[in-house]
Amino acid sequence: MSSGDTAWMLVATALVLFMTPGLAFFYGGMVRSKNVLGMLMQNYMAMGIIAVLWAALGFTLAFGDFGNTGFIGNFDFIGLKDVVSTFTPDKTYVLGQGNEIPLELTIPVVLFCAYQMTFAVITPALITGATADRMKFSAYCLFIGLWSILVYAPVAHWVFGGGWLTKLGALDFAGGAVVHINAGAAALAVILVLGKRKGWPNEEMKPHNLPWTLLGTGILWFGWFGFNAGSALAANGQAAQALMNTFLAASAAMLGWLVVERIRSGHATTLGAASGAVAGLVAITPCAGFVGGMAPVAIGAIAGAVCFLAIGLKTRFGYDDSLDVVGVHLVGGLVGSLLLGLFADKSATGFGADGLFFGGGAGLLGDQTVASFATLTFSFVVSFVIAKVLDLVIGIRATSEDEETGLDLSQHAETAYSLI
Repeated sequence: MSSGDTAWMLVATALVLFMTPGLAFFYGGMVRSKNVLGMLMQNYMAMGIIAVLWAALGFTLAFGDFGNTGFIGNFDFIGLKDVVSTFTPDKTYVLGQGNEIPLELTIPVVLFCAYQMTFAVITPALITGATADRMKFSAYCLFIGLWSILVYAPVAHWVFGGGWLTKLGALDFAGGAVVHINAGAAALAVILVLGKRKGWPNEEMKPHNLPWTLLGTGILWFGWFGFNAGSALAANGQAAQALMNTFLAASAAMLGWLVVERIRSGHATTLGAASGAVAGLVAITPCAGFVGGMAPVAIGAIAGAVCFLAIGLKTRFGYDDSLDVVGVHLVGGLVGSLLLGLFADKSATGFGADGLFFGGGAGLLGDQTVASFATLTFSFVVSFVIAKVLDLVIGIRATSEDEETGLDLSQHAETAYSLI
Protein backbone atom coordinates (compact mmCIF):
# COMPACT_ATOMS: atom_id res chain seq x y z
CA MET A 1 0.00 0.00 0.00
CA SER A 2 1.12 3.53 -0.79
CA SER A 3 -0.20 6.43 1.26
CA GLY A 4 0.59 8.82 -1.59
CA ASP A 5 -1.30 6.76 -4.15
CA THR A 6 -4.19 6.34 -1.74
CA ALA A 7 -4.40 10.07 -1.04
CA TRP A 8 -4.43 10.88 -4.76
CA MET A 9 -7.09 8.29 -5.52
CA LEU A 10 -9.31 9.58 -2.72
CA VAL A 11 -9.17 12.99 -4.40
CA ALA A 12 -9.62 11.53 -7.89
CA THR A 13 -12.72 9.63 -6.76
CA ALA A 14 -14.27 12.82 -5.41
CA LEU A 15 -13.36 14.67 -8.62
CA VAL A 16 -15.11 12.12 -10.83
CA LEU A 17 -18.23 12.15 -8.67
CA PHE A 18 -18.28 15.95 -8.95
CA MET A 19 -18.50 15.53 -12.72
CA THR A 20 -22.09 14.25 -12.51
CA PRO A 21 -23.47 17.48 -10.95
CA GLY A 22 -21.29 19.29 -13.49
CA LEU A 23 -22.96 17.32 -16.26
CA ALA A 24 -26.35 18.20 -14.80
CA PHE A 25 -25.55 21.91 -15.09
CA PHE A 26 -23.95 21.46 -18.53
CA TYR A 27 -27.14 19.84 -19.83
CA GLY A 28 -29.48 21.85 -17.61
CA GLY A 29 -28.44 25.13 -19.16
CA MET A 30 -29.14 23.82 -22.66
CA VAL A 31 -32.75 22.75 -22.13
CA ARG A 32 -35.76 25.05 -22.01
CA SER A 33 -36.59 26.53 -18.60
CA LYS A 34 -39.64 24.29 -18.15
CA ASN A 35 -37.44 21.17 -18.23
CA VAL A 36 -34.38 22.20 -16.22
CA LEU A 37 -35.32 20.46 -12.95
CA GLY A 38 -36.22 17.33 -14.89
CA MET A 39 -32.72 17.30 -16.33
CA LEU A 40 -31.03 17.96 -12.99
CA MET A 41 -33.12 15.28 -11.28
CA GLN A 42 -32.27 12.61 -13.85
CA ASN A 43 -28.56 13.23 -13.40
CA TYR A 44 -28.76 13.23 -9.62
CA MET A 45 -30.81 10.04 -9.63
CA ALA A 46 -27.93 8.29 -11.37
CA MET A 47 -25.86 8.96 -8.23
CA GLY A 48 -28.53 7.28 -6.16
CA ILE A 49 -29.61 4.30 -8.26
CA ILE A 50 -26.30 3.31 -9.82
CA ALA A 51 -24.23 3.58 -6.64
CA VAL A 52 -26.49 1.12 -4.81
CA LEU A 53 -26.63 -1.26 -7.79
CA TRP A 54 -22.86 -1.07 -8.20
CA ALA A 55 -22.26 -2.18 -4.62
CA ALA A 56 -24.91 -4.89 -4.82
CA LEU A 57 -24.16 -6.36 -8.25
CA GLY A 58 -22.33 -4.13 -10.73
CA PHE A 59 -18.85 -4.37 -9.25
CA THR A 60 -18.79 -8.14 -9.15
CA LEU A 61 -20.10 -8.42 -12.73
CA ALA A 62 -17.47 -5.99 -13.95
CA PHE A 63 -14.47 -7.09 -11.89
CA GLY A 64 -15.27 -10.56 -10.60
CA ASP A 65 -13.07 -13.24 -12.17
CA PHE A 66 -10.56 -10.48 -12.94
CA GLY A 67 -8.42 -11.07 -16.00
CA ASN A 68 -10.66 -13.77 -17.38
CA THR A 69 -11.33 -13.48 -21.11
CA GLY A 70 -15.02 -14.23 -20.61
CA PHE A 71 -17.97 -12.03 -21.41
CA ILE A 72 -18.82 -10.96 -17.85
CA GLY A 73 -17.56 -11.36 -14.30
CA ASN A 74 -18.82 -13.79 -11.69
CA PHE A 75 -20.63 -13.39 -8.36
CA ASP A 76 -17.63 -13.69 -6.05
CA PHE A 77 -18.05 -10.15 -4.77
CA ILE A 78 -21.83 -9.81 -4.78
CA GLY A 79 -22.89 -7.23 -2.22
CA LEU A 80 -19.16 -6.40 -1.82
CA LYS A 81 -18.68 -9.81 -0.22
CA ASP A 82 -15.00 -10.39 0.71
CA VAL A 83 -13.98 -7.48 -1.47
CA VAL A 84 -11.29 -6.18 0.88
CA SER A 85 -9.67 -9.50 1.78
CA THR A 86 -10.08 -11.39 -1.47
CA PHE A 87 -9.92 -9.12 -4.52
CA THR A 88 -6.21 -8.54 -5.16
CA PRO A 89 -5.32 -8.24 -8.86
CA ASP A 90 -1.64 -8.86 -8.26
CA LYS A 91 -0.81 -10.48 -11.60
CA THR A 92 0.54 -8.99 -14.78
CA TYR A 93 -1.86 -9.53 -17.67
CA VAL A 94 -0.44 -9.68 -21.17
CA LEU A 95 -2.10 -7.95 -24.10
CA GLY A 96 -2.52 -9.59 -27.48
CA GLN A 97 0.52 -7.81 -28.88
CA GLY A 98 2.76 -8.96 -26.07
CA ASN A 99 2.79 -5.66 -24.18
CA GLU A 100 2.55 -6.07 -20.44
CA ILE A 101 0.40 -3.81 -18.30
CA PRO A 102 0.96 -4.36 -14.57
CA LEU A 103 -2.28 -4.23 -12.59
CA GLU A 104 -0.97 -4.40 -9.05
CA LEU A 105 -2.94 -2.19 -6.70
CA THR A 106 -1.16 0.05 -4.22
CA ILE A 107 -4.45 1.41 -2.90
CA PRO A 108 -7.19 -0.21 -0.79
CA VAL A 109 -9.45 -2.35 -2.94
CA VAL A 110 -12.53 -0.66 -1.50
CA LEU A 111 -11.14 2.62 -2.86
CA PHE A 112 -10.65 1.03 -6.28
CA CYS A 113 -14.28 -0.09 -6.10
CA ALA A 114 -15.47 3.40 -5.15
CA TYR A 115 -13.44 4.98 -7.95
CA GLN A 116 -14.93 2.63 -10.52
CA MET A 117 -18.37 3.32 -9.06
CA THR A 118 -18.08 6.98 -10.06
CA PHE A 119 -17.52 5.87 -13.67
CA ALA A 120 -20.57 3.63 -13.49
CA VAL A 121 -22.61 6.58 -12.22
CA ILE A 122 -21.75 9.16 -14.86
CA THR A 123 -21.98 6.85 -17.89
CA PRO A 124 -25.79 6.39 -17.95
CA ALA A 125 -26.19 10.03 -16.89
CA LEU A 126 -24.64 11.01 -20.23
CA ILE A 127 -27.67 9.53 -22.00
CA THR A 128 -29.98 12.17 -20.50
CA GLY A 129 -28.74 14.78 -22.95
CA ALA A 130 -30.17 12.84 -25.89
CA THR A 131 -33.55 12.10 -24.30
CA ALA A 132 -34.04 15.60 -22.84
CA ASP A 133 -37.52 17.18 -22.65
CA ARG A 134 -39.60 14.04 -23.25
CA MET A 135 -38.67 10.92 -21.25
CA LYS A 136 -40.77 9.95 -18.23
CA PHE A 137 -38.88 10.03 -14.96
CA SER A 138 -40.04 6.55 -13.90
CA ALA A 139 -39.00 5.07 -17.24
CA TYR A 140 -35.60 6.74 -17.00
CA CYS A 141 -34.99 5.28 -13.55
CA LEU A 142 -35.88 1.77 -14.69
CA PHE A 143 -33.85 2.10 -17.87
CA ILE A 144 -30.57 3.16 -16.24
CA GLY A 145 -30.89 0.47 -13.57
CA LEU A 146 -31.29 -2.27 -16.16
CA TRP A 147 -28.70 -0.71 -18.45
CA SER A 148 -26.04 -0.55 -15.76
CA ILE A 149 -26.31 -4.31 -15.19
CA LEU A 150 -26.98 -5.56 -18.72
CA VAL A 151 -24.75 -3.20 -20.70
CA TYR A 152 -22.28 -1.22 -18.59
CA ALA A 153 -21.06 -4.07 -16.39
CA PRO A 154 -20.26 -6.46 -19.29
CA VAL A 155 -18.43 -3.78 -21.30
CA ALA A 156 -16.49 -2.70 -18.21
CA HIS A 157 -15.44 -6.33 -17.75
CA TRP A 158 -14.31 -6.58 -21.38
CA VAL A 159 -11.92 -3.65 -20.91
CA PHE A 160 -11.33 -2.61 -17.29
CA GLY A 161 -11.81 -6.11 -15.88
CA GLY A 162 -9.19 -7.73 -18.10
CA GLY A 163 -11.76 -9.30 -20.44
CA TRP A 164 -11.61 -10.26 -24.09
CA LEU A 165 -10.95 -6.78 -25.51
CA THR A 166 -7.98 -6.32 -23.20
CA LYS A 167 -6.60 -9.71 -24.23
CA LEU A 168 -7.19 -8.81 -27.87
CA GLY A 169 -4.79 -5.90 -27.46
CA ALA A 170 -7.16 -2.93 -27.44
CA LEU A 171 -6.29 0.03 -25.22
CA ASP A 172 -8.76 2.20 -23.33
CA PHE A 173 -7.08 4.18 -20.60
CA ALA A 174 -10.09 5.82 -18.97
CA GLY A 175 -13.23 4.85 -20.88
CA GLY A 176 -13.37 5.88 -24.52
CA ALA A 177 -15.25 2.68 -25.27
CA VAL A 178 -16.55 1.79 -21.81
CA VAL A 179 -18.01 5.23 -21.09
CA HIS A 180 -18.41 7.36 -24.21
CA ILE A 181 -19.01 4.97 -27.12
CA ASN A 182 -21.13 2.88 -24.78
CA ALA A 183 -23.33 5.79 -23.63
CA GLY A 184 -23.46 7.39 -27.07
CA ALA A 185 -24.67 4.21 -28.76
CA ALA A 186 -27.26 3.70 -26.01
CA ALA A 187 -28.45 7.28 -26.44
CA LEU A 188 -29.01 6.73 -30.15
CA ALA A 189 -30.95 3.53 -29.49
CA VAL A 190 -33.21 5.12 -26.87
CA ILE A 191 -34.12 8.18 -28.92
CA LEU A 192 -35.09 5.95 -31.85
CA VAL A 193 -37.61 4.28 -29.54
CA LEU A 194 -38.58 7.53 -27.82
CA GLY A 195 -39.21 9.61 -30.93
CA LYS A 196 -38.73 13.31 -31.62
CA ARG A 197 -39.58 16.17 -29.31
CA LYS A 198 -42.89 17.86 -29.96
CA GLY A 199 -42.22 20.56 -32.55
CA TRP A 200 -38.72 19.40 -33.53
CA PRO A 201 -37.08 20.39 -35.88
CA ASN A 202 -39.42 23.20 -36.94
CA GLU A 203 -39.81 24.86 -33.55
CA GLU A 204 -36.81 26.73 -32.15
CA MET A 205 -35.61 25.23 -28.85
CA LYS A 206 -32.84 27.49 -27.60
CA PRO A 207 -30.79 26.90 -24.42
CA HIS A 208 -32.36 28.79 -21.55
CA ASN A 209 -29.21 29.50 -19.53
CA LEU A 210 -25.83 29.33 -21.26
CA PRO A 211 -23.92 30.57 -18.18
CA TRP A 212 -25.07 27.33 -16.49
CA THR A 213 -23.71 25.37 -19.43
CA LEU A 214 -20.34 27.10 -19.19
CA LEU A 215 -20.27 26.52 -15.44
CA GLY A 216 -21.00 22.84 -16.06
CA THR A 217 -18.21 22.72 -18.64
CA GLY A 218 -15.76 24.10 -16.10
CA ILE A 219 -16.79 21.52 -13.50
CA LEU A 220 -16.50 18.72 -16.06
CA TRP A 221 -13.06 19.91 -17.18
CA PHE A 222 -11.94 20.12 -13.55
CA GLY A 223 -13.32 16.71 -12.69
CA TRP A 224 -11.89 15.13 -15.83
CA PHE A 225 -8.41 15.39 -14.32
CA GLY A 226 -9.59 12.83 -11.77
CA PHE A 227 -11.27 10.83 -14.53
CA ASN A 228 -8.14 10.54 -16.69
CA ALA A 229 -5.18 11.08 -14.38
CA GLY A 230 -6.86 8.97 -11.73
CA SER A 231 -7.03 6.05 -14.14
CA ALA A 232 -3.32 5.52 -13.56
CA LEU A 233 -4.46 4.31 -10.10
CA ALA A 234 -1.32 5.87 -8.63
CA ALA A 235 0.38 9.23 -8.11
CA ASN A 236 3.02 8.65 -10.75
CA GLY A 237 4.40 9.84 -14.07
CA GLN A 238 1.61 8.26 -16.08
CA ALA A 239 -0.94 10.22 -14.06
CA ALA A 240 1.00 13.43 -14.67
CA GLN A 241 1.18 12.76 -18.40
CA ALA A 242 -2.53 11.96 -18.49
CA LEU A 243 -3.29 15.25 -16.75
CA MET A 244 -1.25 17.24 -19.27
CA ASN A 245 -2.80 15.36 -22.20
CA THR A 246 -6.29 16.04 -20.85
CA PHE A 247 -5.65 19.77 -20.56
CA LEU A 248 -4.13 20.10 -24.03
CA ALA A 249 -6.77 18.04 -25.82
CA ALA A 250 -9.66 20.01 -24.34
CA SER A 251 -8.02 23.32 -25.23
CA ALA A 252 -7.20 22.24 -28.78
CA ALA A 253 -10.69 20.81 -29.33
CA MET A 254 -12.32 24.01 -28.19
CA LEU A 255 -10.23 25.91 -30.72
CA GLY A 256 -10.86 23.34 -33.46
CA TRP A 257 -14.63 23.48 -32.91
CA LEU A 258 -14.70 27.29 -32.90
CA VAL A 259 -12.62 27.60 -36.06
CA VAL A 260 -14.96 25.35 -37.99
CA GLU A 261 -18.01 27.00 -36.43
CA ARG A 262 -16.71 30.45 -37.40
CA ILE A 263 -16.11 29.31 -40.97
CA ARG A 264 -19.50 27.61 -41.26
CA SER A 265 -21.76 30.09 -39.46
CA GLY A 266 -19.76 33.29 -39.16
CA HIS A 267 -19.73 33.25 -35.35
CA ALA A 268 -17.77 31.63 -32.54
CA THR A 269 -20.32 30.90 -29.80
CA THR A 270 -20.10 30.21 -26.10
CA LEU A 271 -22.10 27.01 -26.64
CA GLY A 272 -19.54 26.02 -29.28
CA ALA A 273 -16.67 26.65 -26.86
CA ALA A 274 -18.33 24.48 -24.20
CA SER A 275 -19.20 21.68 -26.62
CA GLY A 276 -15.74 21.74 -28.21
CA ALA A 277 -13.97 21.45 -24.88
CA VAL A 278 -16.12 18.48 -23.91
CA ALA A 279 -15.50 16.85 -27.30
CA GLY A 280 -11.75 17.07 -26.65
CA LEU A 281 -12.13 15.64 -23.16
CA VAL A 282 -14.10 12.74 -24.59
CA ALA A 283 -11.58 12.03 -27.34
CA ILE A 284 -8.52 12.08 -25.08
CA THR A 285 -10.12 9.77 -22.52
CA PRO A 286 -8.99 6.48 -24.14
CA CYS A 287 -5.60 7.97 -25.04
CA ALA A 288 -4.63 9.92 -21.92
CA GLY A 289 -2.10 7.47 -20.45
CA PHE A 290 -0.71 6.22 -23.75
CA VAL A 291 0.32 9.33 -25.73
CA GLY A 292 2.66 12.26 -25.24
CA GLY A 293 4.20 15.34 -26.84
CA MET A 294 1.88 17.19 -29.21
CA ALA A 295 -0.32 14.15 -29.89
CA PRO A 296 -3.09 15.35 -27.53
CA VAL A 297 -3.21 18.67 -29.41
CA ALA A 298 -3.72 16.84 -32.71
CA ILE A 299 -6.30 14.48 -31.19
CA GLY A 300 -8.20 17.35 -29.61
CA ALA A 301 -8.18 19.56 -32.70
CA ILE A 302 -9.41 16.71 -34.91
CA ALA A 303 -12.12 15.78 -32.40
CA GLY A 304 -13.36 19.36 -32.12
CA ALA A 305 -13.72 19.75 -35.87
CA VAL A 306 -15.20 16.28 -36.49
CA CYS A 307 -17.71 16.50 -33.62
CA PHE A 308 -18.90 19.90 -34.82
CA LEU A 309 -19.62 18.40 -38.22
CA ALA A 310 -21.16 15.28 -36.64
CA ILE A 311 -23.90 17.17 -34.80
CA GLY A 312 -25.38 18.08 -38.18
CA LEU A 313 -26.08 14.41 -38.88
CA LYS A 314 -29.21 14.49 -36.72
CA THR A 315 -30.87 16.94 -39.07
CA ARG A 316 -29.81 14.97 -42.13
CA PHE A 317 -30.97 11.60 -40.78
CA GLY A 318 -33.89 12.83 -38.69
CA TYR A 319 -33.06 11.54 -35.19
CA ASP A 320 -33.71 14.00 -32.37
CA ASP A 321 -30.56 14.00 -30.25
CA SER A 322 -31.59 16.91 -28.05
CA LEU A 323 -28.20 17.98 -26.68
CA ASP A 324 -25.84 16.23 -29.11
CA VAL A 325 -24.81 13.21 -27.09
CA VAL A 326 -24.38 11.16 -30.27
CA GLY A 327 -22.37 13.87 -32.01
CA VAL A 328 -20.08 14.56 -29.05
CA HIS A 329 -19.82 11.35 -27.02
CA LEU A 330 -20.34 8.59 -29.57
CA VAL A 331 -18.39 10.31 -32.35
CA GLY A 332 -15.83 11.79 -29.96
CA GLY A 333 -15.28 8.41 -28.33
CA LEU A 334 -14.81 6.78 -31.73
CA VAL A 335 -12.40 9.50 -32.85
CA GLY A 336 -10.26 9.15 -29.73
CA SER A 337 -10.26 5.36 -29.70
CA LEU A 338 -9.30 5.11 -33.37
CA LEU A 339 -6.70 7.90 -33.26
CA LEU A 340 -5.03 6.05 -30.41
CA GLY A 341 -4.18 3.40 -32.99
CA LEU A 342 -2.16 6.10 -34.77
CA PHE A 343 -0.71 8.20 -31.92
CA ALA A 344 -0.01 5.65 -29.16
CA ASP A 345 3.58 6.05 -27.97
CA LYS A 346 4.84 3.59 -25.40
CA SER A 347 7.89 5.75 -24.69
CA ALA A 348 5.64 8.53 -23.34
CA THR A 349 4.63 6.66 -20.19
CA GLY A 350 6.09 3.17 -20.49
CA PHE A 351 2.65 1.65 -20.84
CA GLY A 352 0.53 0.42 -23.72
CA ALA A 353 1.80 -0.08 -27.24
CA ASP A 354 3.08 1.90 -30.22
CA GLY A 355 0.62 3.10 -32.82
CA LEU A 356 1.07 3.38 -36.57
CA PHE A 357 2.83 6.79 -36.40
CA PHE A 358 5.36 5.48 -33.86
CA GLY A 359 6.50 2.33 -35.58
CA GLY A 360 3.95 -0.07 -34.20
CA GLY A 361 2.28 -0.93 -37.47
CA ALA A 362 -1.45 -1.21 -38.04
CA GLY A 363 -2.09 -3.91 -35.43
CA LEU A 364 -3.21 -1.58 -32.66
CA LEU A 365 -5.43 0.38 -35.04
CA GLY A 366 -7.14 -2.89 -35.97
CA ASP A 367 -7.63 -3.80 -32.31
CA GLN A 368 -9.06 -0.34 -31.57
CA THR A 369 -11.48 -0.66 -34.46
CA VAL A 370 -12.73 -4.05 -33.24
CA ALA A 371 -13.13 -2.78 -29.67
CA SER A 372 -14.91 0.40 -30.74
CA PHE A 373 -17.46 -1.23 -33.00
CA ALA A 374 -18.00 -4.25 -30.78
CA THR A 375 -18.92 -1.87 -27.96
CA LEU A 376 -21.08 0.27 -30.25
CA THR A 377 -23.00 -2.71 -31.61
CA PHE A 378 -23.54 -4.44 -28.28
CA SER A 379 -24.63 -1.26 -26.50
CA PHE A 380 -26.96 -0.17 -29.30
CA VAL A 381 -28.71 -3.54 -29.64
CA VAL A 382 -29.19 -4.26 -25.94
CA SER A 383 -30.17 -0.64 -25.17
CA PHE A 384 -32.74 -0.69 -27.95
CA VAL A 385 -34.24 -3.91 -26.57
CA ILE A 386 -34.39 -2.54 -23.02
CA ALA A 387 -36.03 0.69 -24.18
CA LYS A 388 -38.49 -1.15 -26.43
CA VAL A 389 -39.56 -3.56 -23.71
CA LEU A 390 -40.04 -0.73 -21.21
CA ASP A 391 -42.01 1.21 -23.78
CA LEU A 392 -44.33 -1.74 -24.35
CA VAL A 393 -44.78 -2.37 -20.63
CA ILE A 394 -45.01 1.09 -19.05
CA GLY A 395 -44.41 3.61 -21.86
CA ILE A 396 -41.21 5.63 -21.73
CA ARG A 397 -42.40 8.93 -23.18
CA ALA A 398 -44.21 11.70 -21.36
CA THR A 399 -47.69 12.48 -22.67
CA SER A 400 -48.11 15.27 -25.18
CA GLU A 401 -49.77 17.39 -22.48
CA ASP A 402 -46.96 16.75 -19.99
CA GLU A 403 -44.34 17.55 -22.61
CA GLU A 404 -46.11 20.82 -23.41
CA THR A 405 -46.34 21.70 -19.70
CA GLY A 406 -42.73 20.71 -19.12
CA LEU A 407 -41.10 17.90 -17.16
CA ASP A 408 -40.52 20.09 -14.11
CA LEU A 409 -44.21 20.43 -13.32
CA SER A 410 -45.49 17.22 -14.87
CA GLN A 411 -42.89 14.87 -13.36
CA HIS A 412 -41.82 16.65 -10.17
CA ALA A 413 -44.52 19.25 -9.35
CA GLU A 414 -41.85 21.97 -9.13
CA THR A 415 -40.51 24.86 -11.16
CA ALA A 416 -36.94 26.09 -11.36
CA TYR A 417 -37.93 29.72 -11.56
CA SER A 418 -40.74 31.62 -9.87
CA LEU A 419 -41.29 35.01 -11.53
CA ILE A 420 -43.57 37.57 -9.93
